[in-house]
Amino acid sequence: MKYSVIVPVFNRPDEVDELLESLTGQTFNDFEVIIVEDGSERDCRAVAERYGAALDVKYYVKKNSGPGQSRNYGAERASGEYLIVLDSDVVLPPGYMQAVDDELAAEPADAFGGPDSAHPSFTDTQKAISYSMTSFFTTGGIRGGKKKLDKFYPRSFNMGIRRDVYMRLGGFSRMRFGEDIDFSIRIFKAGCRCRLFPGAWVWHKRRTDMRKFFRQVYNSGIARINLYKKYPGSLKPVHLLPMVFTVGVIALVLTSAVGRALMEFDDIHRWYGLCALPWLPIAAYGLLIAADSAIRNRSVKIGLLSVAAAFTQLMGYGFGFIEAWWRRCVLGRDEFQAFEKNFYD
Repeated sequence: MKYSVIVPVFNRPDEVDELLESLTGQTFNDFEVIIVEDGSERDCRAVAERYGAALDVKYYVKKNSGPGQSRNYGAERASGEYLIVLDSDVVLPPGYMQAVDDELAAEPADAFGGPDSAHPSFTDTQKAISYSMTSFFTTGGIRGGKKKLDKFYPRSFNMGIRRDVYMRLGGFSRMRFGEDIDFSIRIFKAGCRCRLFPGAWVWHKRRTDMRKFFRQVYNSGIARINLYKKYPGSLKPVHLLPMVFTVGVIALVLTSAVGRALMEFDDIHRWYGLCALPWLPIAAYGLLIAADSAIRNRSVKIGLLSVAAAFTQLMGYGFGFIEAWWRRCVLGRDEFQAFEKNFYD
């Protein structure tokens, strides 16, 4: 067996159904699928069994411990030379496995990953969130398939690694969030070769509404500070941009509020500029996002939703980053964890 596809799942049988369906359509078929049910209340056993005739599916159930430890559980039971880790909310195009095999045949790699995109069947909100997470204007960067100038760090929604390297490095750590970046950092520190496979892309649903999306990116902001405390050299200037954006937006809004208060106090219009001008850069950025997304998605509605998604992404991450920085770097507390009761929020 050349490849083992490992999928941790928590209460998402419908998503697993779509993922397995997409795996049946692969043009390259030398792989097994390992589903790890991580303490779900709504399991996908029946779904996995339904695909038993079309795929080499192995289904395991374990106590809830989070996606990282569930991936490790699956890796210990895998037989493939390479492990491909996917999130349950992705769908694969027919040529995904072939693209991975072609890339490895052309140039060996110890670890690899690919970008993501939005499927035509996704809701408008999902498409807006996908735009936000892949756009150059929101620091989406590599998720949209762009070539990076520095190292490529695979993310766990679409990540591959040689099985022997995975086991030698101990797999994913017990970090609450950012465990995939932690693993990627350890891959590089071990001197392994890691590459982006542009053709091995996936459709990634991510969150279905802005509230869940905010929780996701808020956690990512926390993870970045936790990674910084563990690997001080891992914090780059680009990681500060969402925090700078968040502080900037808050400062502009407060400045406008002060201007409005002065107008009411003096009853003079000389403070009008102080009230109105701070909104111009915010409006200009929103217009840029709306126009770019509307053109890319051919939808004005998705363009407008993308404005909300972009501000949610940047400010959600920024708030998580700032709170974790305050707790860990200023107050000196141990690893800060949000939403501790549920690994999948």
